[in-house]
Amino acid sequence: MINTVEAMRVLETALMCAQQPLSLRDMRTLLLEEISDDALNQMLGDLGTQWADKGVELVPVASGWRFQSRPEMRPFLDRLHPEKPPRYTRATLETLAIIAYRQPVTRGDMEDIRGVTINSLLIKQLEDRGWVEVIGHREAPGRPALFATTKQFLDDLGLASLSALPALEPVGQRATEAMADGVVAASTPLDGLAMVLPPGLVSDSDMDAQSVPVESHPETAGADRNPTPDFFDSAQAPASHE
Repeated sequence: MINTVEAMRVLETALMCAQQPLSLRDMRTLLLEEISDDALNQMLGDLGTQWADKGVELVPVASGWRFQSRPEMRPFLDRLHPEKPPRYTRATLETLAIIAYRQPVTRGDMEDIRGVTINSLLIKQLEDRGWVEVIGHREAPGRPALFATTKQFLDDLGLASLSALPALEPVGQRATEAMADGVVAASTPLDGLAMVLPPGLVSDSDMDAQSVPVESHPETAGADRNPTPDFFDSAQAPASHE
């Protein structure tokens, strides 16, 4: 049977060379099923400790475990890749935040929360990025699609589960501040999500081609709306749907 030192050496090598996070099942396969999940978790914890003072860290994400650079290394690594990553409008990120904190939701739910009609290309952009997917349909006239975030979304943000999303501020306090400042209520979930999003993701342009009041589009109202669509009925991150 493989000893602990050799097993940790194998795990470390596999994790460093893997292009995707490794699940515990992957690791058991790697070690020929000769180790329990508890023993694996202990070794992963020990590996993480060994790398505690390095520029990379071992972290659990939705799909498994991976090595990744520490946030403070980003300014230096960016010098090797000066090209800027894709940027998203605030409208896109607001929609993503609503899906993340309120999933599963229909497009109608999102429009009720944001107060505007949402461009279908906006949601497609999130689907193409691999952050959002259709997980079913609401049993209502028209059977509208229910959207939720993906494991890829959690992996890209370095989160193990939806419960790791930052908790939102107390409802009453935040809603009162928002109204006093004239802030759109839908920005509240975005504020929470912004804490874990990579910096510089928001575009300088804040245009949403179809961001017009929902009330001016009566055809969008109806059965695809959640009976209680107000985002502020919950100030906590949801449990994972997975």
